[in-house]
Amino acid sequence: MTTGEQLDERANPDSRSTGPIGTDAGSARRRGLPGHPGRTRDRSARVIRGTGDAGGRTRRRAGAYWLLGAIVPLLLLALWQWSTSVGIFTSVQLPPPADVVTAAVDLIERGQLLGHVGISTQRVLLGYVIGSLLGLAVGAAVGLSRLTDALFAPTVGAFRAVTGLAWVPLLALWIGIGEDSKVTLVAIGAFFPVYTTVAAALRHVDPLLVEAGRAFGLTRLELLLQVQVPAALPSIVAGLRLALAQSWLFLVAAELLASSSGLGFLLVDSQNNGRTDRMLLAVVLLAVIGKLCDGLFGIAQKRVLARWT
Repeated sequence: MTTGEQLDERANPDSRSTGPIGTDAGSARRRGLPGHPGRTRDRSARVIRGTGDAGGRTRRRAGAYWLLGAIVPLLLLALWQWSTSVGIFTSVQLPPPADVVTAAVDLIERGQLLGHVGISTQRVLLGYVIGSLLGLAVGAAVGLSRLTDALFAPTVGAFRAVTGLAWVPLLALWIGIGEDSKVTLVAIGAFFPVYTTVAAALRHVDPLLVEAGRAFGLTRLELLLQVQVPAALPSIVAGLRLALAQSWLFLVAAELLASSSGLGFLLVDSQNNGRTDRMLLAVVLLAVIGKLCDGLFGIAQKRVLARWT
């Protein structure tokens, strides 16, 4: 390069040759240099492909999870069918699955099965709401105050040890044998899991978070709503989920109170009449409905925690 060419290159830097790299637009696009449309399109395509791959992996993982969860029920069903086929149990002791399905169809045709399911679900939900609200209130009072904890925690802990069946005759005597006693017993079952988890969660909130909130001048109500409740929320929601399962457990005991409807009544009435097929049907329905409620609550739990934690 001559001296004149060097001076011209210094005066016009844009005219400098880039040698092997190339200066034409096509070469830049092919190499994906920054600022060129080719690089932008490549990045967008990779992002779209990555998002699609992640969604596909999530769906495949969820499908594999459900398949794994179905293995044990299918094995139990096969074992049930096999044990009745080879004569380990008589049809009176353990009817085959087909007889249970026939019993379900018969009750549906009579218009009874949906009624039993509906009234049991109504009792569970009503008792669950009442018991959970009381558990939240009492648990918060005990978890936030040492004085309240000292006053009420020993007594509530003692009542928690009383089994649900022990309340049946007392509730029949105090409230009667109507719907109120059944809902009350379910509420008792829902109360204790919520109370226990709420009290423990609020009691063990990180003191540094509380002190930081006070340093910012938060009132007691603001401190509760903005610091303590969000910190304790995972445990609180877990307690509410456990209480829902406990409500279904207490339902059968509740429907022993001179009930004429519900899955608990179907279970006891079938026992008295020697209808093992209907007894098994009631047990299967309690298991399926309870699991369905737990699954729906689990979906809501994930959304709540993703939103507030």
